[in-house]
Amino acid sequence: MMEKIRLLEMKSEIAAGTRGSSMGIDALRIASLNKKSNYFLRYPLQKIADRNDLLWADNPTPFGIRIEGLVEVYQNVCDSVSRTLINEEFPIVLSADHGSAGGTIAGIKKAFPDKTLGVIWIDAHGDLHSPYTSPTGNMHGMPLATALGVDNEECKVNDVKEVTLQKWNELKSIGGINPKITPDNLVFFGVRDTESPEDFLMDKYGIKNFTVAETRGKGIEHAVKEALSMLTNCDILYVSFDVDSMDPDEVSYGTGTPVKDGYRPDEVKEMIKLIIQSKKVVAFEIVEINPTLDNKCNKMAETAFKILEETTRVIEENK
Repeated sequence: MMEKIRLLEMKSEIAAGTRGSSMGIDALRIASLNKKSNYFLRYPLQKIADRNDLLWADNPTPFGIRIEGLVEVYQNVCDSVSRTLINEEFPIVLSADHGSAGGTIAGIKKAFPDKTLGVIWIDAHGDLHSPYTSPTGNMHGMPLATALGVDNEECKVNDVKEVTLQKWNELKSIGGINPKITPDNLVFFGVRDTESPEDFLMDKYGIKNFTVAETRGKGIEHAVKEALSMLTNCDILYVSFDVDSMDPDEVSYGTGTPVKDGYRPDEVKEMIKLIIQSKKVVAFEIVEINPTLDNKCNKMAETAFKILEETTRVIEENK
């Protein structure tokens, strides 16, 4: 049983294509101050070392940009998450870009190697690319592929250097377990911006995506109930919440890759609450707040903080 909550701060933005998400966690702090909340005083917080120094370095791996630094980031996140769980604490991971989430999954499996892990990925993007298929080389589009241990060479479009493949294989093996999850234990909510290699994998493995329209049509409660029934065989769950799952016109464009026609904040809040009430969730992560891109001052962080605060309350009630 989780005795208390621990905040884990990961400011790595080396996996993103735009700069500024490393400032997202501080933007959350500003939002808490403006709301007169003592949230960041209530819970112990651990800062995890990043490799943002590589942002100024030459990049020798164009189809896995700064992948050598991401291996370190994965390992650092994996160690912190696993240690937190082994200490019977609940990790809430506050991350910059989504690229480090593969390290979170690795940490959960390292702590619970004999448990079946399910992942609920609330995001506008599938994040199923590999260096073989990525159109950009940005690693924040690849964390789920590392967790699934898939290369998707069937859809290969890039001639990948050996040094990249070596580091890619290291990423997949962080935590000593590969793969960490199976496709039938992955559920998407809100994915609406994918490339054909990702669509291929989703079709091949039958990965369920509850689109925004389907979620609304069925109702949040019914959709979540259906998702949880699909993950019945999972002993534990991890929820990863990318703020770009929300509609940028409804909230703001304060995220690296905004996509129109997303969820409303109240829908996300209700969705996460119902998932946590399953009592299977052992870790929660929030990612991709970028205040440098926010067209409404700090609106994205303010919205995300309200969701974070409410989610934390539900975690405390259900732990």
